[in-house]
Amino acid sequence: VQLQASGGGLVQPGGSLRLSCTASGFALANSPTGWFRRAPGKEREGVGEGVACIKSNIRATIYSDSVKGRFTISRDNAKNTVYLQMNNLKPEDTAVYYCATAPSGADSTYGCIIAVSLYNGTDYWGKGTLVTVSS
Repeated sequence: VQLQASGGGLVQPGGSLRLSCTASGFALANSPTGWFRRAPGKEREGVGEGVACIKSNIRATIYSDSVKGRFTISRDNAKNTVYLQMNNLKPEDTAVYYCATAPSGADSTYGCIIAVSLYNGTDYWGKGTLVTVSS
């Protein structure tokens, strides 16, 4: 499993960014996939905050309260890619964002974000992309 996240950068408060997560060697279509974030300098502190997740097989989505209404997670099965559209960005959204997934059906027992977080430290987690929100 290889996950490649991209799309991070510097944006002003109120602006938008779209992150992409492309997988190789693994099909995201039937797997729970989420976006997590960790504040800069805290990349080694646990799984961080799970901000969005899209469930196996169906397109049900889950969001943390901190991003609900501003972020949208989606999946393009043909491109084997999961996106995170981030609108109305705030300085507190500044973080390293990680794309992560889990085996198909892993979220049948646990919630989507918990299921994916259990695979932290494995190849199911990709390297992060830095998002900085600042004027």
